[in-house]
Amino acid sequence: MLVAAAVCPAPPLLVPEVAAGAAAELGGARTACSDALAVLAASRPDLLVVVGAADQDHLGPYPQGSRGTFRGFGVAADVTLGEGDEGPRLLPTSLAVGAWLLGHARWGAAPVEGLGVAGLLEPEHCLEAGRELAARDGRVALLVMGDGSACRTLKAPGYLDERAAAFDAAAARALGAADTAALTALDAGLAHELQAAGRAPWQVLAGAAETAGLDGRLLYEDAPYGVGYFVAAWS
Repeated sequence: MLVAAAVCPAPPLLVPEVAAGAAAELGGARTACSDALAVLAASRPDLLVVVGAADQDHLGPYPQGSRGTFRGFGVAADVTLGEGDEGPRLLPTSLAVGAWLLGHARWGAAPVEGLGVAGLLEPEHCLEAGRELAARDGRVALLVMGDGSACRTLKAPGYLDERAAAFDAAAARALGAADTAALTALDAGLAHELQAAGRAPWQVLAGAAETAGLDGRLLYEDAPYGVGYFVAAWS
């Protein structure tokens, strides 16, 4: 069953080598992510699964030892998902950022695996994937990587959309309250239009947690670069 979860944003800019001179701008987000990971470690899980959105070539499970890289962003920075033999596929960016967070936190509390989910995965399939993850072991924890809307300002990646602030506010409330019904109710079509990559991973979390009775805390909420970023801890 699910015993804890951490929700973190997934921009490569969380990695200081990628952010370079702008690294300080996400310092608060990194600190909140570290606090959320500490909640995961304190839950004494038997298994940690990192969940994040992925493109068609990077869907599905990733074993321990899978490698990710940020070389596509111009830096010679590589990461691995826990310890183990190198897997056959590179991690999608969302899981690579998760692997970086775990490495930064010196995670050693449990074995680590990954799951790449399609950004357009229908809510009912997200929920089912979450239920399957929760049944994987006696004490399962999730690190859920995903951003809110990318349409909060004129300079945002998706330009300004007047619906973005309300969408992000609803997501923040649901994540902070560990409200699985509210996460399930997030509109997949609207999320796609707002470029909210976290919608599917959050709904996987909703499926995993629907009978777990966890409490939530919102540790960080901001929209630097016009993108909604949230950090939450469930336990």
